[in-house]
Amino acid sequence: MRTENAERGSRNAEQPSQRWYACSAFLAIGLSLGLQSPDPWPILDHASQVYQTITSLSANFDQVIVNPMIGAPDTTHGRLYQMRPSRFAMRFTAPKGDRIVADGRFLWLYTPSTTPGQVIRSRIPDYGTTGPNLIGQFVERPHERYTASYVRADSLPEGMADVVRLVPMGRDAPYSEATIWVGREDGLVRRLDITESSSQRRTVTLRNMRVNAGVPGRELTFSPPAGVRVVDQ
Repeated sequence: MRTENAERGSRNAEQPSQRWYACSAFLAIGLSLGLQSPDPWPILDHASQVYQTITSLSANFDQVIVNPMIGAPDTTHGRLYQMRPSRFAMRFTAPKGDRIVADGRFLWLYTPSTTPGQVIRSRIPDYGTTGPNLIGQFVERPHERYTASYVRADSLPEGMADVVRLVPMGRDAPYSEATIWVGREDGLVRRLDITESSSQRRTVTLRNMRVNAGVPGRELTFSPPAGVRVVDQ
């Protein structure tokens, strides 16, 4: 009898321990599933689909460039304009007078604040659909061009956004990675954080966006001011 009672007591003692391990295992599985990052591709697909419906876009921008070789960040502001497929412009209000214009044939870089008396002109390639486009390069055909990972959800003045990290598959991109903020409701790219090949980091935040409202023609053309030398690259 003593042996039988001892065995029964031993089994009863084991049962709580077994239940504890079973509960712990289920809890660990639940936590593991809860910690899995969301799939970034539905977010990018949404952004890509929305981008295909946009013929023109304008927005105020704040740009911060951090160059580890220089130290202090360079902060600029202005208005950005885009007209698909290859027209793009940034008119700076600080520093006032600086402009970047892609007119469909040439990309003009005019920065009298740092290099007065000249404008750099380079031809836009005839192939491809993105051109010198700040936004399109990240949401056009993303499956073919990037590996993607979900970073986090973030709150912006316009509402919630999903943050996605992109790493180019090819080696010809002028940046090693980019992180974009995609509006959860409208699918618009509202912020970009780009790590360039030179290790320079560029952050662009877009505000007061207007979609498919047209762009003034003067913003997408550039004529060198009198006395300004054109440097072809």
